[in-house]
Amino acid sequence: MARKTGSHSEITGPKIKQAALVLFARHGFAAVTMRQIAANVGVQAGAIYNYTPDKQALLFDLLHGHMADLLSKWAMELVPKNPIAALDHFVAFHLDFHIKRPELVFISYMELRNLSEANFKAIVEQRRIYEKIIYNLILSGVVSGDFLVPDPKITSLALIALLTGPVDWFREDGRLTSDELTRQYCILTRQALGVSAQA
Repeated sequence: MARKTGSHSEITGPKIKQAALVLFARHGFAAVTMRQIAANVGVQAGAIYNYTPDKQALLFDLLHGHMADLLSKWAMELVPKNPIAALDHFVAFHLDFHIKRPELVFISYMELRNLSEANFKAIVEQRRIYEKIIYNLILSGVVSGDFLVPDPKITSLALIALLTGPVDWFREDGRLTSDELTRQYCILTRQALGVSAQA
């Protein structure tokens, strides 16, 4: 079947992913059909398979791409050596990255269960890599005496959950600016790690 003029892979492929993202976030993975995604993009139902094998592949591509982007961006960050400054840096980075991608964050948590076993394991491994970043940061602060926590592993998971929470309610035109949000959460995370107010 002939493609429409201008419906090149580098254009239509990303449009299909974006349409899938919006529809998955709005209606849920199980309720969305490939025909709906195709209609949203403006291609024939059968033509969508020129760009993706199936709906499972679309979901995996979205979740895998999200985590890969997160990890690659963190790898480029110049993180301070001081544990407290490094904690503040992580807080600012995590908040900024996630509040700009609410739909991706939503499906990353709500639709993880709909991945195949192999795809699920791949995403979980990416998450473990990211969790290890904050774990190592906390552990460094415990060793240096800057942080006082009974279990760095549990604390690292709790902090990720805490810092991801604003995605559900933060709005750019709301009561807090993104900078004010970051300042508030830097205070919260410092307190959670036993950092004195004077630090």
